[in-house]
Amino acid sequence: MEEKTIVCISCYYKGYDFMDEMKKLGNKIILVTSENLKEKKKNWPWDAIDEVFYMPEVKPSVWNLDHLIQGFSHLMQTRKVHAVIALDDYDVEKAALIRETFRIPGMGQTTHRYFRDKLAMRQKAKDSGINVPEFTAVFNNDEVNRFVEKVPAPWVLKPRSEASASGIKKLTSKEDLWEALNKLGEERHLFLLESFKPGDVYHVDSLTFNKEIVFTSASKYLAPPMQVSHEGGVFRTKTLGRYSDEFQALEQVNAKVLSNFGLMNGATHTEFIKVKTTENITSSKPLQESEEHTSPIW
Repeated sequence: MEEKTIVCISCYYKGYDFMDEMKKLGNKIILVTSENLKEKKKNWPWDAIDEVFYMPEVKPSVWNLDHLIQGFSHLMQTRKVHAVIALDDYDVEKAALIRETFRIPGMGQTTHRYFRDKLAMRQKAKDSGINVPEFTAVFNNDEVNRFVEKVPAPWVLKPRSEASASGIKKLTSKEDLWEALNKLGEERHLFLLESFKPGDVYHVDSLTFNKEIVFTSASKYLAPPMQVSHEGGVFRTKTLGRYSDEFQALEQVNAKVLSNFGLMNGATHTEFIKVKTTENITSSKPLQESEEHTSPIW
């Protein structure tokens, strides 16, 4: 097997099993990681890693992307890179930028936004006929006002690129909303506004290869992640039986999401809400796409 050079990007200490396996398959492994992990002396699989480069963090998990590109250009002068792999959710943007800039095969910047930018993923899902909560960008004041007049509270103000329930604010009045938006200042464009939909929350984890989903597992949260994140408790999930009605419905809508979002290869984690209504739980279209926390690795 021809040796390939694989660059792995990770702002967290993870991906060690992946790098071990890629090394066993005869590849050269280059790790680009956060400088603070060097200081913490993390026990990376050094036997599998041929070279390591460190990036300083501007803030947690965030690097100066111009400096990343400049550094990668020097790396490319003496090395032929065959693949760039994101080892964490927060590295998907970094890997997509590198691939796009240096024309390395794999997911580029347009597709990556469907998996990391909550506004882009909602627009794409809506255009693809996938149920999503009512939402709006918060760029324009008039559009925000029209949204809150049309869609009853509560609403949630969400960071477009965070994972899980990080940074989400639940709002119950127009006054609270505008106070929150004004506090965001220059970072307001990095958020979106969405109708809060109470219900049972599920997650579907998949592996996709050459556009074909080769593995799917579906689970139900025993308490909604947002509730646990904001009110305390323990994240707990229950794996669903493959022949259950819930699994079948989730598998179908998850396949629709990944197909329409254009995923070629990767590991994904998609979350769905089974919305509760005044008639208890909807039955005709029970699943509403909630969050697309995905990790397409190349």
